[in-house]
Amino acid sequence: MTKPDGKPKAILSWSSGKDAAFALHEVRRTGAAEIAALLTTVNETHERVAMHGVRERLLDLQAEAAGLPLIKVPIPHPCPNGIYEERMAAAMARVKADGIAHVVFGDLFLEDVRAYREERLARVDMTALFPLWGRNTGDLAREMIASGLTAHLACVDPSQVPAGLSGRRFDLDLLAELPETADPCGENGEFHTVVTAGPMFTRAIEVEIGETVTREGFVYTDVIPVE
Repeated sequence: MTKPDGKPKAILSWSSGKDAAFALHEVRRTGAAEIAALLTTVNETHERVAMHGVRERLLDLQAEAAGLPLIKVPIPHPCPNGIYEERMAAAMARVKADGIAHVVFGDLFLEDVRAYREERLARVDMTALFPLWGRNTGDLAREMIASGLTAHLACVDPSQVPAGLSGRRFDLDLLAELPETADPCGENGEFHTVVTAGPMFTRAIEVEIGETVTREGFVYTDVIPVE
């Protein structure tokens, strides 16, 4: 649905990380769409954001700080692709029934990921929007930091970046320590972040950094909300 002011009504695919958060900021700043809700897949076994490993409570606080409803799509762990697609299709059908035909993503340059999203949404007559697409990721990373966005690395792939970076704040010092082969925004899966403050939030979320563990080849650091 497009509103009388010409803005399409959309939901935003929310990973809990910096790219999704900055996509929200950009869409609001440019007026490209009106975001009606955030949508996140949640591991129903461990009550954490799928892949990022972020606590569900912190996810809820992010949605509150963004001033938006949160649509949670529960998925099992491990999650076969068939079940993932089935549950996402059901969620999209509910969104479409509410008159929303656009989904915003924080993807940056992976063509195969974009093509997959566009193809899946086309099946239910919905359109994908990519407000950060094609931006220079080094410049974008620095722009995020300069905007006041605060994020920590919640998960890293130790085959691409040092395991010791897990739990670190996403800042200029961290960018300087990344290997030359690593994308500054972690778009190739080098790392995943969790955002706790920034221009997309009405208030900062206080957190403390918990333990770091290795699971299934990835290093996860628990970022714990302080309430």
